[in-house]
Amino acid sequence: MARIAIAGFLHETNTFVQRPADMDAFLAADAWPGLVQGPALFDAVSGANIAIAGFIKEAVTNNHELLPLLWTSANPSGPVTRDAYEKIWAMLAHELGQAMPVDALFLDLHGAMVAEHIDDGEGELLERIRSIIGPDVPIVAALDFHANITPRMVALADALTVYRTYPHVDMSDTGRRAAMVLQRILAGEHLHKAYRQIPFLISLPWQCTLIEPLASLMHMVGQLEHDSNVSASIVPGFPLADIYDCGPTVIAYGNDVEAAEAVAQRLFDRMLEQCAAFSGKLWSAAQAVSHSLASSGDRPVILADTQDNPGGGAAGDTTDILYELVRQHAEDACVGLLCDPAAAAAAHAAGVGTTIALALGAHSGIGEAPLDGHYVVEALGNGRFTGTGPFYLGCKMDLGPMARLRLDGIQILVTSRKQQAADQAMFRHLGIDPARQRILVLKSSVHFRADFAPLAREILIVAASGENVADLAQLHYKKLRPDVARPAEDVCI
Repeated sequence: MARIAIAGFLHETNTFVQRPADMDAFLAADAWPGLVQGPALFDAVSGANIAIAGFIKEAVTNNHELLPLLWTSANPSGPVTRDAYEKIWAMLAHELGQAMPVDALFLDLHGAMVAEHIDDGEGELLERIRSIIGPDVPIVAALDFHANITPRMVALADALTVYRTYPHVDMSDTGRRAAMVLQRILAGEHLHKAYRQIPFLISLPWQCTLIEPLASLMHMVGQLEHDSNVSASIVPGFPLADIYDCGPTVIAYGNDVEAAEAVAQRLFDRMLEQCAAFSGKLWSAAQAVSHSLASSGDRPVILADTQDNPGGGAAGDTTDILYELVRQHAEDACVGLLCDPAAAAAAHAAGVGTTIALALGAHSGIGEAPLDGHYVVEALGNGRFTGTGPFYLGCKMDLGPMARLRLDGIQILVTSRKQQAADQAMFRHLGIDPARQRILVLKSSVHFRADFAPLAREILIVAASGENVADLAQLHYKKLRPDVARPAEDVCI
């Protein structure tokens, strides 16, 4: 039995977004728990599809003593403020100091955190932790599929386990795998690290593991692991972080140096071969709505409002597609989730069945203006419910006051806290059955596919206004390594 400290500190940082993640963002609950310290961590994460929950479940089967330090996350946004990073570090350092001595440490991290004063948020965190626990205590971390894994992170951690799916339906399982890797290390195995950086960026919509080329690439990862007894990962990275080490990586661990290096090299070579395949069709809002209205069938057409996806740091309040639905007189359409706390508050004050005048959405100042109209308040909710889909399964959500507003034949689901539309429970909370809609507009890039794709007769990736940019050629990188290329995206039609 070992004494294992456990902690989590997660943020996916879009450096092209101005809104920072401050301390309040880490304190508040949203789809995941707010900041918790000590034993309260166990109840806060229990049953949720997150890595630390999976680690706990697996580690206790080996009778390890788990020492909970803290767990916190904030919705993707611009950089973490210096104040928030340093306050959370001070809490973590204090809890770790109190727990010492420890035999090992597990960390639930994202892998793409950038702070106002630190480009490599996780690398810095690992270095500070090493200054407390020393060089010999094993550290294993679970990382997001969109991690930008830096050489510093690889050097300071004994092993990094990474989600294998996007949508991330295996977050808890990744924590379980991390516990199994740590068990091997505690049993005396020394794992060689084989690491490669891929010299191009991949836009988020084309990182989906349900479609090619990553569907086949991830299958290859599994085959190589089975044949070689090497733990391997393809990590597509988070392309919206302007840092030196932004981009995809390949990493492999094994007690046989040659085998680990060979697996990493095969995956690296295959990624290079597939460079041009990481692209697809981006629709304009006008063309997507027109196509949807002309389509026939008894299942919804899904319009993925990818560039306003809060899961990539966007505001979640743009109105471009909503304007198009109005202009083209759409019926049986539903838009979710649009973040507008003032509109939600006005709806709650007015009550169900009333009609209220609103300038809805777009308060971030991005894209079309707020949509003026007289909206019928169809339903109200407190924003507290449990995720039921594969991605948010078991997550106790708190999105603040919510409202379902109707404008002619369009239903709009309004939240007080931004969250990407990736679980049908978000819609059922306000009395909407997603399967009965003709058009579903989802502010999400890929995660929606886990719960909504089985409903759809067609999925269109729409490049309307927003900060979660899909066409990376539009971005101006200043810090990115000079050898990194950006595959060209198809022009919006």
